[in-house]
Amino acid sequence: MRLRFFPGSSLLGLLVALFMLNGQAVPPTNLAAQPAKDNPDAAGAAKRAVVAGGLQATVWASEPLMVNPVSFSFDGQGRAYVVETNRFEHGVPDTRSFMYWLDEDIGSRSVEDRLKMYEKHKYGAKDKNFEAFDEQVRMVWSSTGGHAADKSTVFAKGFNKLKDGVAAGVLARKGQVYFTCIPDLYLLKDTKNVGVADVKTSLATGFGIRAQFLGHDLHGLRMGPDGRLYFSIGDRGLNVTTIDKKNLFLPDEGCVLRCDVDGKNMEIVHTGLRNPQELAFDDFGNLFTYDNNCDSGDSARWVQITEGGDSGWRCGY
Repeated sequence: MRLRFFPGSSLLGLLVALFMLNGQAVPPTNLAAQPAKDNPDAAGAAKRAVVAGGLQATVWASEPLMVNPVSFSFDGQGRAYVVETNRFEHGVPDTRSFMYWLDEDIGSRSVEDRLKMYEKHKYGAKDKNFEAFDEQVRMVWSSTGGHAADKSTVFAKGFNKLKDGVAAGVLARKGQVYFTCIPDLYLLKDTKNVGVADVKTSLATGFGIRAQFLGHDLHGLRMGPDGRLYFSIGDRGLNVTTIDKKNLFLPDEGCVLRCDVDGKNMEIVHTGLRNPQELAFDDFGNLFTYDNNCDSGDSARWVQITEGGDSGWRCGY
């Protein structure tokens, strides 16, 4: 099960699990793991949550085990990998706050173009928050196998460069952790079982060629029934070089992509999306996503993703 929470939500950035996991998690050997403390605000938020009949909301983890969760994924040992953002509105820009660079932003065709735009307008020089705050992945688990987490470690950090966006997606699978943070799709591994990734490989780079809107990120990681990795990006666009030196260019729209588990044979599946978030397959292998609206009174939309399909959105109009 994976749920998605955004910073600033009414749940105070809590991670709330609606179902309990069976079995005991295997703890890492990192002795510096962050212990849990009672958080009365978390318990109160769980009580205020409105859920469907037959379900019960309980707190599985909250501050200080993790903060500002954007996405999370459980591995086969009951450990949650939680993507934390600390740079949402603290370093990552939004074009709506810098309308004087709108034409340049729409005309950007690479991450390098975006960085040149920042440099021209002295954005990075003015805002030191780019490196003051850090996107990261935290591993959270229950050391007792109980119904609530009590330990966490920072699994991966250092995603705080001028080019970096908001950390927005994670998927744990067979000892590997896929992680998305513009401009890269990463593969993370903890080969020493210490709760910290010692391997960080970029499977593809070049996502997010423009600032566009905050939150139109690289996200939605999901394994498909065909054994391939699927994911999505909003209309910040892409000019990507993959691990097998393939180039993908889609500058003016969001899309859904897929690749082999090692990052090779990456391809674009469906185009013309504004800001597709998570992905979900039904029992028949049909793929769906929900596409964020444009804040102008239009409805968000539920889109069936079809190979070669185009849903019509372009960032410039």
